[in-house]
Amino acid sequence: MTAIQWTEQTWNPTTGCDRISDGCDNCYAMTMAKRLKGMGSAKYQTDGDPRTSGPGFALTTHPDTLTEPLRWKKPRKVFVNSMSDLFHARVPRDFLAQVFAVMAATPQHTYQILTKRPERAARILGGGCKCGHPNGEHFRASMEWAATSHSPTYVPGLEHGIYHRTNWPLPNVWIGTSVENQKYADLRIPALLKTPAAVRFLSCEPMIGPLNLGKALRSDLYRCSCGAWERDGDQHPRCADCGRSWSWKPGSSAIDWVIIGGESGPGARPFNPQWAADLIEDSRRAGAAPFVKQLGSVWARNWTVNGKTVAAHGDTKGGDPQYWPAHLRVREYPAEQQVA
Repeated sequence: MTAIQWTEQTWNPTTGCDRISDGCDNCYAMTMAKRLKGMGSAKYQTDGDPRTSGPGFALTTHPDTLTEPLRWKKPRKVFVNSMSDLFHARVPRDFLAQVFAVMAATPQHTYQILTKRPERAARILGGGCKCGHPNGEHFRASMEWAATSHSPTYVPGLEHGIYHRTNWPLPNVWIGTSVENQKYADLRIPALLKTPAAVRFLSCEPMIGPLNLGKALRSDLYRCSCGAWERDGDQHPRCADCGRSWSWKPGSSAIDWVIIGGESGPGARPFNPQWAADLIEDSRRAGAAPFVKQLGSVWARNWTVNGKTVAAHGDTKGGDPQYWPAHLRVREYPAEQQVA
C-alpha cells in the first residue's frame, strides 16, 4: 500500500537517483533514503555522490524484488520506482528488460512509470536498428530472453513466449515524465511523445511555476502508440513501423493524463492554485484527464478553513480535497488506449 493518491502500490526494483533539475531540489526520496539507511534498511546502505545524491541513495538494482508482482493476485495500479528513476543512465539495459518482462507477465496490474529521463526511455523502448527490424524489436527480444529459463538474465517464475503473448507497447504500462516548470516541459514532453506507451502522462509536481501546455497536450502529427509519427497520415492511414492505425491525429490529445501538485515538506516552494486551474482547463480542452494531487505545504499553511489553516486541521501537504476550492477538486484517470 502507499499514501500516493494516484496509485495503489509501489514497486522499487531500483533505488537511488541523482538530482538533474529544479524539481529535484527538495527530493522526498533522498530524504527518506537517509532515514532508512539510519534504520538499517538493506536496500539503502550505499551512498550516492554527495554533489547530486546522498546517504543511502546511490543508484542500486535489486534483482530480488523482480518477482514481487508475480505474487500479487488482486489487480492494482503500481507505481514503478517511487524511490528511483527506472531510466537512470546507470540502470543496465538487461535489467530494464527484466522489469518489462515481469510487467508483461502480469497483465492484471497497471504499471505507472515516471521518469525525468524520457530521452533514454524513447531510445531504449523505441529505438530502431540498422538491420531493418521494427522499432523496439531488440528490446522485446531481451524481454523474451529474461523469460527463458537457460538465460543468464532469467527471472524465476516467468514463462517463455512473452514476445508472442503480448503486444507492443505493453497495454498495461503507462509512461510519464515530470515537468516542474515550462523549461522542462519544453525539453521532456517531445521525448515522451517518441516513447512507445499505451498511456502517456505528465506529473506537474512539484509545480514551481506556471505551465502553458495548451499546444504540448495536442498532437501536431499523426502519432502511433509505438512511438512512430507521420506528417501525412491521410495518405498513410497505418503506421509504417508496426502496421497499426494512428492512435493520435493532429488536434487530438497527445498526452492522456496530467497530474498536478504543489511541493510539500521542508523548503517547499509556493504554489499558486491558479496554476492548477489553468492546467485543468488546458487538459480538458485537449482531452487529457486532470488529477489534482495536492496544493502543497505553503498553501496549507496559508489557506484558512473554519478559522484554522489547512495545516492546523492536520493536512500539512494540502492533499485533502475537502479543504480545496470546489473547482480544483478534480481527480480523473485516463481512458486506457487499446493496443492491438
